[in-house]
Amino acid sequence: MKESLRIFKALCDETRLKIVEFLLSGEKCVCEIVPITKRSQSTVSIQLAKLEELGIVESRKEGRKVYYKISDPKVKKILLEILG
Repeated sequence: MKESLRIFKALCDETRLKIVEFLLSGEKCVCEIVPITKRSQSTVSIQLAKLEELGIVESRKEGRKVYYKISDPKVKKILLEILG
């Protein structure tokens, strides 16, 4: 139950949900995530940090770019079931 609550808590924010939906198709750079959210880079970075803290996404750095992907397969499964 706690794990489900953690996932739903992470996805209850519109920006975080958009980010995770976008990441369903694979790893993305922050520079790709910002335009789809229509939020500032600082806002997106804050939301990505929250998602990472909750164990929903993970990041890796390549030079000056940071890439994110969904780290929890349960999140992927839940979203794919909901979104059809």
